[in-house]
This record gives sequence, structure tokens and C-alpha cells, in this order.
Amino acid sequence: MLWHISIIFIGFFIGLFAGLFGIGGGFLIVPVLTLLGLPIHEAIGTSLACISMSALASAYGHLRRKNVLFKVVVIKEAFSIPSALLGAYITAFLNTRQLSAIFGFALIYVAYKLIKKPETPSIKRNVKVDYRKVPVIGIISGFSSGLLGISGGILNVPLFYSLGLPIHYAIGTSSVALFFTALAGTVGHYILGQVHFDKAILLAPGLILGGFSGARLAHEIHPERLKMGFSLVLLIIATRMILKGLGFSVP
Repeated sequence: MLWHISIIFIGFFIGLFAGLFGIGGGFLIVPVLTLLGLPIHEAIGTSLACISMSALASAYGHLRRKNVLFKVVVIKEAFSIPSALLGAYITAFLNTRQLSAIFGFALIYVAYKLIKKPETPSIKRNVKVDYRKVPVIGIISGFSSGLLGISGGILNVPLFYSLGLPIHYAIGTSSVALFFTALAGTVGHYILGQVHFDKAILLAPGLILGGFSGARLAHEIHPERLKMGFSLVLLIIATRMILKGLGFSVP
């Protein structure tokens, strides 16, 4: 009984994190699933099922506050999903360890640019998007996700922000886009027999409640503090990618 309660609390923490920053939280879910006894490939597949649930809950929270630009989601996903499949295919021919380290340093630069850029007022009528750039964002986000196994949300938020979306809109739009990306990935891994729904269901209550709570909390935090928090997340993930790329054993 105590073990099940612990799993729910872990799921809630991960969901809260995902809803707050518009990311999947796979870098937290995968280690938890490996501790539950899953091999790494099955942990990744099951993690995508978990991300689908937390992203759906956080997307609902952001949708209630009307901080989602659906046109950006549709265009981005049209390019992200095939790009992610291509990236996953190319991993069979490349040494992704060095790429992981290089990408980690790139994320540090992204975090720096995110902090330096002044915040745009979060008023919908002031949001102007250059939709010609959205396909490029979709390709970069999807390809990197498939190639390196990282959450699309890690790139979605800063790339959406670079389009001129206020941080709250970038996070809300990322949450909705991430749901579709994770769902597509879940289907692919399920076909390969790499999704354990019994393990996903254990985390589901906490993930759903946490995702919704995180989305609600995101709108109560000052945009600059939210940017600083997301930048810190980027630095943590970048450090992990660099260490893995250099051959260190990290979860």
C-alpha cells in the first residue's frame, strides 16, 4: 500500500513539472520505470505513454486559460512527426553519443538566450507569429527528439518563444503539441511491444493530477521567474546529455 502511494506521489511530482514547464518529463519517468524493472527500450516506450497522459492533463489546464495557439500546433506537428521518425531511423547509422554532448552544449546556449531575451506581454492580441518559421521549428524539434531521444517540449518552448510567443503561450502550446507527438510515439513503440500499460497505469493518477496542477500553477508565476525556472531545467538536461556523451553513466 505504501509503495503504491509512493508511486502516485512520484507521478504527481513528474506531472507537476511537466505541466509547469510544458515538457514531457521523460528524463524523470524513464529512470523511475527502470527502477520498476523495465529494460531501457521498454522504459522509453512506456514513458511516452505516461507523457501522453501528463501532457493531456496539462494541455487541458492551459486550454482552459486560452493560452494555446492551435494553428502553431497543427503546422508544427505536421512536420515534427515525420521528422521524428526520420531521426529515429538515422540513429542506426550514427554514433549519437557525440551528438548528445554537442546538443547538450547547444541547450546551454538556448538557456542563455532565453534568459537574455526580454519577456513579451502575455496579451493574445499582441501575439504575432511568423508562421513561415513554424515548419522549420517542427523539423528541428521532431528530428532532434527522434535522433537523441529527448522530449520535444525541451525544444518546443524555447523555439516557440523565439517566434515571439510570450512564455505562458509557449508553454501552453508546447503542452498540446507534445500530447500528439507522445501519442504517435506511443503507438510506434506499442507496435514493437515496448509499452507496458500496467506500469503506466501505476503512475497515471499522479501524472494526471500533477499535469493539471502544474498548468494551473504556471499561470500564477511571474513570466520572468517562469523563464528562469525553464532555463534551469534546460541546464540540468544539458549537463546530463553532456555527461552521457562523454561516456559517464548517468540515469
